Amino acid sequence: MTRRKLTSDEIELWRKVAKQAERLHPEIPQTVHPTTLPKPTPKKLPKPRIETFEVGQNQPSKPSTNRLKPSITETLRAAPVQMDTKAFGRMKRGKLKPEGKLDLHGMRIDTAHPALVRFVLTAQAQGKRLVLVITGKGKDRDEPGPIPTPRGVLRNQVPHWLSIPPLAQAVMQVTPAHISHGGDGAYYVYLRRVR
Repeated sequence: MTRRKLTSDEIELWRKVAKQAERLHPEIPQTVHPTTLPKPTPKKLPKPRIETFEVGQNQPSKPSTNRLKPSITETLRAAPVQMDTKAFGRMKRGKLKPEGKLDLHGMRIDTAHPALVRFVLTAQAQGKRLVLVITGKGKDRDEPGPIPTPRGVLRNQVPHWLSIPPLAQAVMQVTPAHISHGGDGAYYVYLRRVR
C-alpha cells in the first residue's frame, strides 16, 4: 500500500499547528527538516540449487531399536532391595528354603486372586518370612496378532496383586524364584514381620 501525497492545504494547516504548539523537550535542538534515509537497494539472493532427491535418503543408516516395556521378570530384578542384602543374595541363589508354597497352576484369575490373598495373609499371621508362589510360565498364544500379549496371565498379574492392598502391607520383596524352585514360573515372596 503506497502513501498518498499531502495537498498544499494540508501542508499549510500542519505548519500553522506546528507554530502554535509548544515543544515537549525545548532543550533538544530543532532541525528544520529531518533527514530521510535513502531507500535500501534490494540484495540479489543466489539462485537456489536444485538437488536430486532419492527415496529414503534422509533415513538413518541404522534403524532405531524398539523400546518395548520390560518383562515382569526384568522389572522385578531391577527393583531396589527392601530386605537384608545378605539374605536377598542367598534367596536369589536358592539357598533359603521357602516356608510355604502356593501353586496357582490351572487357576483362573477370579479364583487365583482370593487364594493368593488368603495364603499370603495367613502365612504372615503364622510368622512365616519366605513363601513361594508358583504361577507357571503360561502358554504360548496360537495367534500372535498385531498387539504383543504377555505370556502367562497369572505370571504377570501376581506381582501386581502383591504390590496393591491388602497384600502391599504384608509383602516386603518379590523376586523371581531360583531355577531349583521353579525359575521364571514362580516368585519368592518375602513377608514383613507382624508387629
